[in-house]
Amino acid sequence: MVGRLSRSERLVAMTKYLADRPHSIVTLSRFMELFGAAKSTASEDVAILRETFDNLDLGKIETISGAAGGVKFIPFLAEEEISRVSKWLAGELSSPTRLLPGGFIYMTDILFSPRHVWKAALIFATRFCSLSPDCVLTVETKGIPLAFMTAWALNVPLSIARRNAQVTEGPLVTINYVSGSARRVETMSIARRAIPEGSSVLIIDDFMKGGGTAHGMVGLVREVGAEVAGIGVLIETAEPREKLVNDYLSILVLEGLDEEAGRIFIRPTVERLS
Repeated sequence: MVGRLSRSERLVAMTKYLADRPHSIVTLSRFMELFGAAKSTASEDVAILRETFDNLDLGKIETISGAAGGVKFIPFLAEEEISRVSKWLAGELSSPTRLLPGGFIYMTDILFSPRHVWKAALIFATRFCSLSPDCVLTVETKGIPLAFMTAWALNVPLSIARRNAQVTEGPLVTINYVSGSARRVETMSIARRAIPEGSSVLIIDDFMKGGGTAHGMVGLVREVGAEVAGIGVLIETAEPREKLVNDYLSILVLEGLDEEAGRIFIRPTVERLS
């Protein structure tokens, strides 16, 4: 316990404490212990935080009543911020400088920027929070930062499916699946203990063309006896229209590109995020 703090100091410390523990219940007695405050004082502080967060769309401070209750912070983005982030990502990834030979788009700087990928992860956390997933699943490698940040925002573990088996992870579950675009047979593995049987799994990936990889992860989840809570991808291609998975959420759609003119056509799928 620190020395007696002013209200403004307690509010700053409370905010940091809750923000570092998203979706974790923190009891009032914990705040009383940390700050040497009475229960009534801690309750008033929480009420101030809740009102401020609501007014400024900074997330949600939720109070849980009962013996095992307390306070928890739920990260989310307001609708206006979701729209702003989606449009910014679309504009940034549409830059002609990102066009690579062979019709590829350079995305690594976005995917590996904590600041940028955190905003995209918050979109997924906002949309999938009500489904209460027990863990997040992605496939190596580029989707890992996005999936990790989503897992952090939801306060659940991250599991990674690998294309090459890792003997250091113990017994594995391995499946074969068909790539949605190249129509090749691929292999995907995961440690058996990475996804508990009966758990609810949120699948997150960076890119979807035909949906083969996502479909493979769905099969992997079912093979270990778990359920798919939802599927989220940062960017999907407009073609093919029919994917190998349904009921997924994308933030952006790649409608096409013109290599000769050096143009990339990406738009946000804001209308599908509501």
